Amino acid sequence: MTAWQRTHYCGHLRAQDEGREVVLCGWVQRQRDLGNLLFIDLRDREGVVQLVFSSANSPLLEEARRLGLEDCLGVRGKVRRRAPHLCNPRLATGEIEVEVEELVVFNRAATPPFVVIDPPQASEELRYRYRYLDLRRPSMQRHLRLRHEAALTIRNFFHRQGFLEVETPFLTKSTPEGARDYLVPSRIYRGRFFALPQSPQLFKQILMVAGVERYFQIVRCFRDEDLRADRQPEFTQIDVEMSFVDQEQIFSLIEEMMAEVWTLIGIDLKTPFPRLSYKEAWARYGTDKPDLRINTTLEDLTHLVPRLGSQVLQRAVEAGGRVIGLCVPGGQAFSRSQLSQLTRRVQDWGAKGLIWVKKKDNGWQASLPLPQENIALLWQTAKAEEDSLLLIVAGPEKQAREIMGRLRLELCPPDPKLKDTFRCLWITDFPLFEWSEEENRLVS
Repeated sequence: MTAWQRTHYCGHLRAQDEGREVVLCGWVQRQRDLGNLLFIDLRDREGVVQLVFSSANSPLLEEARRLGLEDCLGVRGKVRRRAPHLCNPRLATGEIEVEVEELVVFNRAATPPFVVIDPPQASEELRYRYRYLDLRRPSMQRHLRLRHEAALTIRNFFHRQGFLEVETPFLTKSTPEGARDYLVPSRIYRGRFFALPQSPQLFKQILMVAGVERYFQIVRCFRDEDLRADRQPEFTQIDVEMSFVDQEQIFSLIEEMMAEVWTLIGIDLKTPFPRLSYKEAWARYGTDKPDLRINTTLEDLTHLVPRLGSQVLQRAVEAGGRVIGLCVPGGQAFSRSQLSQLTRRVQDWGAKGLIWVKKKDNGWQASLPLPQENIALLWQTAKAEEDSLLLIVAGPEKQAREIMGRLRLELCPPDPKLKDTFRCLWITDFPLFEWSEEENRLVS
């Protein structure tokens, strides 16, 4: 192939391109040899198109037979319609195919360690080892495109709102933050270090003092902390700072931005978002980031303890603790074995034990020896339903609520009407400082 350049992406070809001569580039995804005909699915970032090699051009057919999966190649050929019974409705290009007239192999691939398809069949470890192959999957390409479109939408939004995007330094001075810094040794000043920023906090405040007034940045941040579900060493955040505004203006701005970004995935976010104080969120949900698709909330049963006659609960309350309940819909079907597993789990999380209550035909069954009328009082106060399972933990308030919040996420199903929706909210009135048991100090 000489003096050529790509004319189309594989995934862009349609029936209206019939008869058009095209030049395509991509990777071999699949081959089907029918003797006189050879079909190859060619994949690029926009999709897949079927190539056809026929015995009418025997040298080209033989060359195509020597191709392997993930070989990188370019082809020149003509677009033609498939016969109606051969159309593939699962492909955007399923009505057409490209009859190849010229082929060039840019690079031959060794036998790939896994097939590049969705859903992935390889282990996560193998996919990470060959990340460049994993990123060829259509779903990964869609994720990268969506991330790009989200970043572009955010930049355009803030530009319309009068913000300036300003890049801030990565090599900076270590300052007290919420986690440990990543340190970079200085080549010139031996024994001294730069710190990678946990956030551009100081720099954006300097920009406000300098009169920039409206700043934003899609910025990489670094925190040296243990990996968790919501923690990783480096991450990207949308950083915003404004002068001469109040809290309501900030709420409104961020809601408008999020609503615009969510349109990229076809979702209409309802604004304004509901608000919940930090204290109320912990009281009702046992977390400061509640899933509002789950209707079940925690119930504080501490005030009932003097009437229950339970020494176990009484001692917990006298020690300054709280008694927190959770009703699990449909939990009546839980077996003794499942309840024992739940008990061991909450003990692993720090609780001394787990109390459970079930409704039976002739009354209530409970793991705590109490008179039936006292169990009935617990059941009614917790607003339990006939098929519910009432779970109770007693202990230090933060610990008890956090444990029940985790059980709520694990055991309580979302409202079926809300399962596939997004429920955004603001958590307000966060404490400026909290005591960290792990670090044995106040953290911000």
